[in-house]
Amino acid sequence: MKIYLLFLIGTLVFLSSCFKEDDRVPAHNPGNVKTDTIAMTQYYKNQVYFDLGTGQAVGTHLKSDCDLGFECSPDGWRVILNTATFMMAADAGIRPFGQAVDTTGLKFWYDKSDGNMDSLAIGKWFSVQGNDTVSNQHLYILNRGMDEGGFELGFRQLSIDSLKNGTYYFRLSNLNGTNQQAYAVKKDPAYNFMYFTFKFGGVVKEIEPPKNSYDLVFTQYTTLLFTDAGEPYPYLVTGVLINRNAVEVAVDSVSAFESITIDKLNGYTYSRRLDYIGYEWKHYSFDLGSYTVDSKLTYIIRDTEGIYYKMRFISFYNALGQKGYPVIEFQAL
Repeated sequence: MKIYLLFLIGTLVFLSSCFKEDDRVPAHNPGNVKTDTIAMTQYYKNQVYFDLGTGQAVGTHLKSDCDLGFECSPDGWRVILNTATFMMAADAGIRPFGQAVDTTGLKFWYDKSDGNMDSLAIGKWFSVQGNDTVSNQHLYILNRGMDEGGFELGFRQLSIDSLKNGTYYFRLSNLNGTNQQAYAVKKDPAYNFMYFTFKFGGVVKEIEPPKNSYDLVFTQYTTLLFTDAGEPYPYLVTGVLINRNAVEVAVDSVSAFESITIDKLNGYTYSRRLDYIGYEWKHYSFDLGSYTVDSKLTYIIRDTEGIYYKMRFISFYNALGQKGYPVIEFQAL
């Protein structure tokens, strides 16, 4: 009997080792179906960070509350733009910081909405010298885009000088070279990015909550659309981005929301693309002058804790009939 038990235990251990950890779904009980209304407001002025686990917003701020984001991962060096304001940047090449700049002929670029970190408007701004990352002496011209009221925020010069001991050092000025200021932003590994705003004379501002505390961002963002002739053009859209930290998404446009269970999870193809949920879950009718949502689209979301949820949109209006208040229905699987 002892020999048989040892053989049985050894067999179970061997079989369990044949399964990848990534293929397992964390053990838990399906949750109740929940509904929440996200207060972006009528003019989409708010960015709202939402956590599926707690079922609530964990951060809300004006979409114009930041300008630049500085990557916080140990090997990170990238600088991103606030795409919610239609912000863009041009590489003006090697030239002195603080002299008046004419933007004629400069090519301005947007950060891609898919989150591709190799296709940013501010690209590789440095060379490596020893243990330090130092500037390639390129000057960047920033068009800050528009605030939540549609007012233009103007231009700035940017020189990213170095990244030393986890701290970014950079300088800013007006386009004509006046108001030159130097700043420093220190990495914090609890966050995806540390954010900087030109408001209040230039300060570091907590925008994005800690990277393990949210799953979705309800926001406006810049993306590329295409004309009937196939020509790309940037456009400001209103939708949902995912947390780049571990969140994955799939979509089911066939199954009824109620019929999607944990047994179906392995049948989906998941994406880490930030704009996978995007904005096309709603449609505007010029005849009716209102939005409708496609409630047949169910998004399967793996959150930062490895728990799977199903989520769909059921309205774009609040109880007062005001647009800009997406209503979601979601459930842990």
